[in-house]
Amino acid sequence: MAKSRTWQALLTISSGVVVGLVLLGGSILWAQQQGWFTTLGLPRFSLPSPFKSAQKPLDEQSEVLPLVSQSVEDRRPALERLVSQAGHGIEQYRARYLLAIDLLTELEGGRALRLLDGLETDYPVLAPAILLKRSRGYALTNNPEQATATLKALVEQYPDSVIVGEALVKLGETEPADWERAIAEYPYHPAVHQMVRDRLDGQLQQPELLLFLVRYDSGSAETDPLRDYLVENYADQLTPTDWQAIADGYWQAWRYGNAASAYRRAPRTAQNLYRIARGQDISGQSSEAKISYQNLANTFGDAEDTGQGLLHLARLSSAEDAIPHLNQVIRQFPEHAPTALVNKADRLEELRRGNAAGQARQALLDRYPNSDAALRYRWQQAQAKAEAGNYGDAWKWAYPIALNDPKHLLAPKAAFWVGKWANELGRTDDANDAYRYVLTQYPESYYAWRSASLLGLDVGSFTTVRALSPRITLPTVRPLPPAGSALFQELYQLGQDHDAQMVWYGEMGDRTTLHYGDQADLTVNEQFTEGMIKVALGDYIRGITDIWSLKERDSPEDEAQWQALRNEDYYWQTLFPFPFSETVFKWSQERQLNPLLVIALIRQESRFQTDIRSSAGAIGLMQVMPETGEWVAEQSGMGDYQLIDPDDNVQLGTWFLDYTHREYDGNSMLAIASYNAGPGNVSQWVQRFGLNDGDQFVEEIPFGETQGYVESVFGNYWNYLRVYSPEIVDQITE
Repeated sequence: MAKSRTWQALLTISSGVVVGLVLLGGSILWAQQQGWFTTLGLPRFSLPSPFKSAQKPLDEQSEVLPLVSQSVEDRRPALERLVSQAGHGIEQYRARYLLAIDLLTELEGGRALRLLDGLETDYPVLAPAILLKRSRGYALTNNPEQATATLKALVEQYPDSVIVGEALVKLGETEPADWERAIAEYPYHPAVHQMVRDRLDGQLQQPELLLFLVRYDSGSAETDPLRDYLVENYADQLTPTDWQAIADGYWQAWRYGNAASAYRRAPRTAQNLYRIARGQDISGQSSEAKISYQNLANTFGDAEDTGQGLLHLARLSSAEDAIPHLNQVIRQFPEHAPTALVNKADRLEELRRGNAAGQARQALLDRYPNSDAALRYRWQQAQAKAEAGNYGDAWKWAYPIALNDPKHLLAPKAAFWVGKWANELGRTDDANDAYRYVLTQYPESYYAWRSASLLGLDVGSFTTVRALSPRITLPTVRPLPPAGSALFQELYQLGQDHDAQMVWYGEMGDRTTLHYGDQADLTVNEQFTEGMIKVALGDYIRGITDIWSLKERDSPEDEAQWQALRNEDYYWQTLFPFPFSETVFKWSQERQLNPLLVIALIRQESRFQTDIRSSAGAIGLMQVMPETGEWVAEQSGMGDYQLIDPDDNVQLGTWFLDYTHREYDGNSMLAIASYNAGPGNVSQWVQRFGLNDGDQFVEEIPFGETQGYVESVFGNYWNYLRVYSPEIVDQITE
């Protein structure tokens, strides 16, 4: 019946909402006449390229930087050739330094010293690092006096360089006073942390050193057992300030029960009282949590943490008791009022007070139309209308999501489904305009891929993506990080990741994401740069999280800086890295799988951590269950294997992915869903829901985890396609 509605009927105003999606092409003229086009700020459906080089011309022409990713053996001839050619300036200096580093790794101190001799004069940006490496060369040639003299020269000549911290640690091996100086002057330096751990090895009865690591290296997993030891053995000697550091460390490590106990002995602040309650809540101590939430409200009635605490208190209370808490939030805490209104409506429904529940929901829409709670309620209503076949009403409920908050997580989904519903209403042009809008405004989203596919671009569909063989171009030169000192940036570009990390954390101090907890003061460029370092070091989970969380910055300055980063190719390459590329290409070709689909699945499954284990027991890059690995090995004739070995894991995982594709006639959506939920569940869903519309099938997947998994894997695939496949970039930027 909804299809019989006329477009004029849809362009009416009902309950204060414009019915119909004015952002679509068929209604743009009407929108202009009504003044809506300017209000919406809609683009002309042209997609500017999200890629432009951030490299300096010098780096684009560099002969050394493309060698950074090569093995020591492969790059040595080219480095030796560059070293032997005089007059090459920075390129020759870089080659000398890299070749010297390779030789030091091979314990060839004498040859390294010849390359490093006088290099600090020609290559001043790395001068402190050169002296540090020269000291290492002397040590390898059994010349400890000269090694020490070089370190002392480093300390004297470059007192402002953070590398002095590492020099003091080495000098402290013979002069303990230098260790004390390192602790006092460079408390955040990773080399100092390691030195303190070494001093604690087998001698934990040193509470001062334990406290040092708890304060200055709280984010390290190695600090966790030391924190426990400190609490168990020295609790009576700790001050409230000590307990604050201990509690914050437990909170960072997601050990909420321990954190709650520690916060009880820390200074009495609103945040600490909230965390006591929340820690008890998460740990399953509901009765204690209710008392603690109420204590927070009684003690700090106006604090922002109290608003969130009252929401949790209402959740733990009966419907009747929850209403006063929610009313207090609505009156007193505008930031949390939308959520409180939704919760109030739900609790009123429990009490069979439907009219009052409806009034609460209407208040949500009237007073907080742009809130997360209001937009999510709109989406629920849109889904309900569409399920009933009322596509026009679904359209009405969905389009304000993109209109009211274009940055909301639901915005691309809502705009995409408006396109689908436009098709149901026979409005093909409007549907295509909706898809172009999604592709333009949300180019990194899963729905951008679905839109591109429905627009006929050669990006693959649910049933064709497996067979695509896109041309893939991987970067050959590391980008220049947007933050950090020139010393750090040069070390990073040269692939000296450990040394770059030492410099970075030494320079940033307590402002890094390893230490800050909830008190970060990093700029957008600094947080992104730290993510780059973690990714380079193989800490993909935390590195990608650092970069992904930049979208949560809400100040205009941060928003502008983030948007500027998103216009750079290296932003997307770091967010969607391509490690283990040779392994992925090899086994994708063997299984006739699209390699970008494989790397997309790996990113979702493991974030490229080779030894990661899930709570269910899955292991490695493609999260292969041990019993599945045994079955696949038997079926494929594979011999001995190790699931933590990248090549073995991808060999097994791609075989199973090929198997799930064969089970579903090459339908990648079903294959990916099956990889997560198992073939049995997916077969039941196909029988239950049918496959008339793949997008609708994804929406109907009853396992929330699997539905999100499918969207995430294909969203990853789309981003790998647009980042590493030049032809796709050309298509979407036309």
